[in-house]
Amino acid sequence: MDAWDVDAADLMGPAFIEFGSRDDGRFRFIAVAGWMDCRYAERDGRPLVEFTWDGNDEDDPASGRGWAVLEPEGTLRGHLYLHLADDSGFRAVRADLERTGQ
Repeated sequence: MDAWDVDAADLMGPAFIEFGSRDDGRFRFIAVAGWMDCRYAERDGRPLVEFTWDGNDEDDPASGRGWAVLEPEGTLRGHLYLHLADDSGFRAVRADLERTGQ
């Protein structure tokens, strides 16, 4: 994440973003956890997701929005916004690729 280092992002366990089989998903980083309402599209010929989210930040209610695009090499690049608070860019690698080193 652009705004926080890996140790901070992994404070409550490994940071992750996960997309469900429907138009939903979830994520966690630092002490922020959220459930996403996703909308899928394409941008410049690449898969794109835009989402709103609802969840908590250190057990306080929190919400926001975000987006992510699949890069040609397979990483996910995006930006997450916390309503009336911080925001950060992020880069994610598929967990199955990270384990195999690909």
